Amino acid sequence: MSTADPLRSITVVGGGLAGFTVARELRSRGFDGVLRIVDPQGLPYDRPPLSKSYLAGETGAEALRLAPPSWYPEHEVEFIEDSAVKLAADRGSVVLAGGTELSSDAVVLATGGRARQLSVPGHDSPGVVALRTLADAERLRAALRPGLRLLIVGAGLIGAETAATAVAAGAEVTLVDPVPVPLIPAVGQELAEVLHAMHPAHGVDVRTGVPVEIARDGQRLLVDLDQHPGLERISADLVLVAIGLEADTSVADSAGLRTCSGIEVDEAGRTSHPAIRAAGDGIRLRQPDGTPGRRAEHWEAALLSGTAVACGLLGEELPPRPPSWFWSDRYGVHAEAVGSMSAPGRTVVRTDGAKQFAFRIDDGQVLVGCAAIDGGKTLRAAKRLIAAGAVVDPDQLADPAVDLRKLGRAIS
Repeated sequence: MSTADPLRSITVVGGGLAGFTVARELRSRGFDGVLRIVDPQGLPYDRPPLSKSYLAGETGAEALRLAPPSWYPEHEVEFIEDSAVKLAADRGSVVLAGGTELSSDAVVLATGGRARQLSVPGHDSPGVVALRTLADAERLRAALRPGLRLLIVGAGLIGAETAATAVAAGAEVTLVDPVPVPLIPAVGQELAEVLHAMHPAHGVDVRTGVPVEIARDGQRLLVDLDQHPGLERISADLVLVAIGLEADTSVADSAGLRTCSGIEVDEAGRTSHPAIRAAGDGIRLRQPDGTPGRRAEHWEAALLSGTAVACGLLGEELPPRPPSWFWSDRYGVHAEAVGSMSAPGRTVVRTDGAKQFAFRIDDGQVLVGCAAIDGGKTLRAAKRLIAAGAVVDPDQLADPAVDLRKLGRAIS
């Protein structure tokens, strides 16, 4: 497998947003060779609604698809519903669980990851579930009913969104996290406190602690929770574990690629093998000093990495990478954050009616991060300021009468 000659065949392993984006961008940018996507879960679908509208029964599976089934034959993208189990880099061969070998000039690994499990006795008991795939969401949706006692471990984005959806459906929800206020690194102390306070305000029982054991007692699950200084036993019908993602590097490891809790890549998605690229939740971008950065497990990051891989494969200039951005919906509010809310510096808070903002500025008063609740227009303006490295006046940031969109246009 070599990229010295023009590429005539590409196999994408993984059909999430990143893998689908690679295929879509390759076709839209003129690649006319053989193009395949391999994934055991069926046609690519969108994951964010799984903890929200799909779980609530407001959205069907068809609406989750990233493209209609007709898109694939229309764009000559072969979809193979199977699992890749091995990658022989020396001959460009992807080996599938069904025994088929697929040879191609280049391989893109968009293998994402698996929901992280608890490492406590009883973690694999019946009724302890995760929410990562459509199949996971289907099982949870089927179980969701008024009076269901649902214990959620982890109050990050998935845990918090599921808590909001479940309590609205009439479930009795207990939400457990090891820290008193989750998401501080993501949205800053001020807005993290506002968001977390929404849980008890909507009837969710919030606990600070960690599970140490799970036992099955007939139809019940008994969860021993270490709340320091003592233990408490909580009874639940179902336990959802939402404590993050473990990168799936099994195929990458089979090819001897450089991995470390993720597949190490450069900005174009190049791995340690010249003909293998990687994109999505399971990658770690190499920093200027050669060390791998943190995984970016968000929707936009998957989209951007897939686009970068497609451009790199075609020898095109990589599009500029905007400041990182993510969003979350819960209890009828929309939370977003852009840039870094944990960078050195200080936070400036703005309140504009129901809209709330936290701006992170460094010691030179350069805007480096912004988090918002129901403030999309202002956040988009802040994103432009962050991308431009704009120096800002803290008093103007705090003043709701100052339109950040005008500040953004002033420096553009």
